[in-house]
Amino acid sequence: MHVGVFDSGVGGLSILGSIRSALPSVRLSYCCDNLNFPYGTKSDDQVVRFTVDVTSRFFAEAKFDVLVIACNTASTIALAAVRAALPIPVVGVVPAVKPAAAASRSKVIGVLATPGTIRRPYLADLIREFAADCEVITCGSSGLVQLAERKLRGDIGTDDEFKREIGEIITGCGKGLDQLVLGCTHFPLVADELRRVLPPGVLFVDSGGAVASRVAAIGRELNMPEKSAGNIISPEITGYCSAEPFELTVTGIDLGTAAKLRLRRLP
Repeated sequence: MHVGVFDSGVGGLSILGSIRSALPSVRLSYCCDNLNFPYGTKSDDQVVRFTVDVTSRFFAEAKFDVLVIACNTASTIALAAVRAALPIPVVGVVPAVKPAAAASRSKVIGVLATPGTIRRPYLADLIREFAADCEVITCGSSGLVQLAERKLRGDIGTDDEFKREIGEIITGCGKGLDQLVLGCTHFPLVADELRRVLPPGVLFVDSGGAVASRVAAIGRELNMPEKSAGNIISPEITGYCSAEPFELTVTGIDLGTAAKLRLRRLP
């Protein structure tokens, strides 16, 4: 089975890492829309147009069996359009509010996401459906996305920078906040930095495991073996982007033996 993973930036590598950990023999390709990044500042129409365009070009080039849209913004706005455009299963991501609320002992949880995700009705619907018995403290940060992008290019932000981005969550810890939803796929990339500025009792919850489980289920439903017949799976990940090519030094994510990921421009 060959799985494509798409995001506006490099945040989707956290989802790719979860898939690699759960399904180590699956062939993986990754694509980011660095021409139009970040999606959180774009209109809904733009997000749909960019996502459909780049994922269609990605599929034409890589020919994967399943696509994961590893971006909360694109999943919320463009998932239906991408499913209509591609002849393969397409999996989206949503903030992990349900498992966080179920696991919370204090019934005070946090949702850390982009400002666009925080203000969209679907997050309010998730909270109403799955966390009605919790106090939910939300925090929208675009700067944290940039800090994650910087980290994978070798520029580690300072503790003060991280504290500035998550002030509401830090305040919520004083109320007993014990579960923090990382509601953007960029944020697991800076989990170590977040742990440094938060109390040790705060547990992080993200969507990576659920997405990996869904990909595995699709493979079983469609009778697609994890390892493709006649194909020796390389630990290398094939990388693509929509604008200028670049290379990342990746830490904290399971990419096999590769420490670097080179992304080449899509045709």
